[in-house]
Amino acid sequence: MADPPLRQAVPVPAILSAACERAKALAVNGPVARDEARSFFEQNFSFWRIRPVGADAGFTTGYFEPEFEGSLTRSEAFPTPLYGRPPDLVTRFPEDDWPGLDKTLSAARRTAKGLEPFVDRAAIETGALDGQGLEILWLRDPVDRFVLQVQGSGRVRLPDGSVTRLVYAGRNGHPYTSLGRVLSQREGIPPEQMTMDRLVARLKADPAFARDLIRLNRSFVFFARRDDLPAGSGPIGGAGLPLTPLRSIAVDRTVWPYGLPVWIDARLPDGAGGAEHLARLMLVQDTGSAILGAARMDLFVGSGAEAGHRAGLIRHPVAFTVLWPR
Repeated sequence: MADPPLRQAVPVPAILSAACERAKALAVNGPVARDEARSFFEQNFSFWRIRPVGADAGFTTGYFEPEFEGSLTRSEAFPTPLYGRPPDLVTRFPEDDWPGLDKTLSAARRTAKGLEPFVDRAAIETGALDGQGLEILWLRDPVDRFVLQVQGSGRVRLPDGSVTRLVYAGRNGHPYTSLGRVLSQREGIPPEQMTMDRLVARLKADPAFARDLIRLNRSFVFFARRDDLPAGSGPIGGAGLPLTPLRSIAVDRTVWPYGLPVWIDARLPDGAGGAEHLARLMLVQDTGSAILGAARMDLFVGSGAEAGHRAGLIRHPVAFTVLWPR
């Protein structure tokens, strides 16, 4: 989720930092009572309902931290590599001017002749990075790798039962293509029915089809291992802090700063065939290249298969109210 967008990110304003300092002072002696917390927000923030042009509500999807089986060594059971960040990869920031390169590229490769486009997914999957020692572990198949790359972080359970954590370390800079949208169009599946579970099942059922479809997404994500992260904590979001299930959201960082409180009100799938009314305070702690717009958000649901199932069902309207510091 936490890839730097091409557009200028909004810095944390001084008034928000000041409000955070007052909140820390309020909680210095322990947990804050509900009424006291409510008064703090009423006194320090104004409330702004954000609506897209021509719509009554914002829109939310869900994301999660997946967990897969893997190995630190390649084997017949685990042949699919995950790569660490290549040393010649250069991430593009908003102030960077790269003459001669496509403006849609968010990263490039440093060479003796200057910056060049980094190789795309198809080239990487056919050996472009072989021999560089970038492999950090191996998974069962390319579909597991695809899901990890879409989510931007994950856990991998090793053969000895231990768990290693993976965090986002960059991407090759090519634009992201939604495979769910492509499959929906190709096979006439209504977009609201194209869940992550359905997409993954289709890919797992036909490895050759999966290979060709996945390569349509030229974007490729690199990871770093973080064995120092506690197994029970959430993944690290774009703000550099662990995410909390059903409390952390990803937003468009060209519109909203990290740390901003947002009140949401939505009726969302509970993952068990029912729905849950979720009306609560969230914190902006993450971002992503597909999260665009002032009332667009991505809700962090949690870790593991159950969270993944629920996250894949979430494509719903949401009442999106920003708490802006006075």
